[in-house]
Amino acid sequence: MNKDSRLLRIGILGCGPISQIAHFDAVRKSRNAELYAICDVAAELREKMAAAHSPRAVYSRFQDMLEDPLVEAVLIGVADQYHVPLALLAVQSGKHVLVEKPLGVNVEECETLRASLEGSRLVFQIGHNRRFDPGIAFARKFIREELGQIMAFKSWYCDSTHRYTMTDNLQPIPILSPEARRPGGNPKADKRRYFILTHASHLVDTARFLGGEIVGVRARLLERFGAFCWFVEVDFASGALGHLDLTIPVRGDFEEGFQIYGEQGSVNGKVYLPWFHKSSLVECFSEKDRQYRRPLGEDAHSYKLQIEGFASAILQGSPQHGADIHDGVASMRALVAIARSAETGEHVELATVTGAV
Repeated sequence: MNKDSRLLRIGILGCGPISQIAHFDAVRKSRNAELYAICDVAAELREKMAAAHSPRAVYSRFQDMLEDPLVEAVLIGVADQYHVPLALLAVQSGKHVLVEKPLGVNVEECETLRASLEGSRLVFQIGHNRRFDPGIAFARKFIREELGQIMAFKSWYCDSTHRYTMTDNLQPIPILSPEARRPGGNPKADKRRYFILTHASHLVDTARFLGGEIVGVRARLLERFGAFCWFVEVDFASGALGHLDLTIPVRGDFEEGFQIYGEQGSVNGKVYLPWFHKSSLVECFSEKDRQYRRPLGEDAHSYKLQIEGFASAILQGSPQHGADIHDGVASMRALVAIARSAETGEHVELATVTGAV
């Protein structure tokens, strides 16, 4: 593995499953970042992760890691309810931040965090790793350069009853600890809220990344035989029509993808679970030459590419490809709007929403 001469020194907060499965590996494999420090309140997790990944520093208190002058950036991989409070501490300490998606759990805290970043030169990125899938990046480039006006955008995220059979085989067995800090109650018990925050956050960010700004939604929700289905009509700022389908779980294979119809062509995409490290299967048809184009053979470790993009933005001032604070706030507004519309049956403008999912 070839590393750049200048590496971004990253401290990871949280030694739980998402860091064990994705972030430790991604930082260590990235060409321009170093796993400088780890932090967790659970001694067992700290010790085992330090033995496995050999960071240069290990902390039990986040504030101590923030006070380390050699830590240039922090990656926050903890429960959703802690994202904004901990990101605020990091920003106030002058650290660059990459925080797991979703940005937060309500509109107001996300707006507070955005206000804290005004005038700052800090790089702030949300972990929407789909943006670093080479197929999705290829689709965005084609949309911007050749597609012309978008007429219609459709996308879907259909989790499967059999998905964990696949992911359990792909992922290492996570090490858990009773000392780990968890939110009060059980956030996963409210399935409507949990599925929107966890899964619709992917769906909404990909829709915004490819289709443009979302200004309004109308959502319908059906619950049957332990499954949930949201059909969401989307109004894009461009005037394009959109439809999002979030269904969990389907009795069949995992399905994530999109279709886009435009003035000078169309785009079709099939997205794989990120744990396969396999590029989305994307075909872009150009009316100009009446040919399909499809990328193949790209590096598709999207968590690693996400780190490399984050580090490049900090070290070289490269354009930020990842979701920034404004994307995070807009996505949170969309998630809350979908939840409100599903409750009331009414069309909801994103600019008017407040509160939580």
